[in-house]
Amino acid sequence: MKDVALLRRFGPRSRGADIGLVVLVLCPAVLMQSSTDGTAFGWWLLAGLDAVTGTALLLRRRLPLTVFLVVLCALVATVVLGAAHETRLSSLAALPLGVCLYNVGSRAPGGRHVVVALSAAVAVVMTGTWANHVTAGPDYQAGPDVLAVLAALPLTWALGNAARTHRANLAAAARRVHVMAREHELREHQAAQQERIRIAGEMHDVVAHSLTLLVVRAETLRARGGELPDWARPEVDALATAGRQAGGELRDLLRVLRGPEDAAPLRPMPGLGELPELLDRGRAAGARIDARLTVPEGLPRPVQLTVYRTVQEALTNARRHAPGARVRVTVRPDADGVRCDVENEPADPPGEASWGAGLGLVGMRERVEALGGRLRAGTTAGGGYLVSATLPVGGADPDAARV
Repeated sequence: MKDVALLRRFGPRSRGADIGLVVLVLCPAVLMQSSTDGTAFGWWLLAGLDAVTGTALLLRRRLPLTVFLVVLCALVATVVLGAAHETRLSSLAALPLGVCLYNVGSRAPGGRHVVVALSAAVAVVMTGTWANHVTAGPDYQAGPDVLAVLAALPLTWALGNAARTHRANLAAAARRVHVMAREHELREHQAAQQERIRIAGEMHDVVAHSLTLLVVRAETLRARGGELPDWARPEVDALATAGRQAGGELRDLLRVLRGPEDAAPLRPMPGLGELPELLDRGRAAGARIDARLTVPEGLPRPVQLTVYRTVQEALTNARRHAPGARVRVTVRPDADGVRCDVENEPADPPGEASWGAGLGLVGMRERVEALGGRLRAGTTAGGGYLVSATLPVGGADPDAARV
């Protein structure tokens, strides 16, 4: 990651911008040198200074303080040497120093290193001024004109420091936005968790208590089986068994609602091996069920659970909306995987359909489509109803099926 950051920071685009900046900074002094001092020695001094400052400016991003001191020393040495030989340089030769000061303010963190660098810069300037007065003639000694050029340079440092402060403020604002987004997401998660707990509590109070009471009464009737007619004993047994199974599944559902970390069920989820028992309980409840089960081997557990729940819901809908009708259940291999068909005939005798919220088909469709399958449901030509689900075998996701 560090190499990638360096590549982005010093990539071809950054190098091209640096080269363009070097050209823009050095060109003004070159253009003005002929009007300042056109001697050959003056041009040689300027060429040497430009070579040093141009190379140093290319490294200003990584070594801001070092580049600043190098450029300052090169500038002072060139000016002192030129004055000793009665040669002047253009005042625009100090322009790279302004760029270096801006870079120091923009990139160098404040602290001891900056203080040391600025102290060294003051020492270099004072030493250069002393050397200039010792080696140069009166006409080439540093005076107020040099101070006028250097006085504007601290402004560039102030501009660079303002730019660094602006970048720091933007980064802090971005961090605050990220923290606020995380807090908002956490509050939403907590609100959803509280709602799940509330729903679980409502289901426990309303459904679980009534279901438990139903099972208790069924067991009471079973204990007094000797007083019941012969036809009533199997019905009571089936009622107690169905109540206990529904109670177990409801407890697993409540655990899922109370927390995702408790989503693992306490009992194995039903599969195709439990289909015959499901059909037998339906027959014991009075349904007329014909079944043809050709179960492929090696089906994933999510596929088996989805087929089981589809048959279970379709049988419930048939008993509710077409009581007494014959139901045909078919499970067989299909070109796309496994196919499950549950078809019931019209109600015999015709009667009023029982109540229902209409959510059974929605739940079946969600289960099947979660595994990449297709579900079709609708009336048949004979007035019955058909639920047909086709599930792929190879692309089943173990986490896709809901409990």
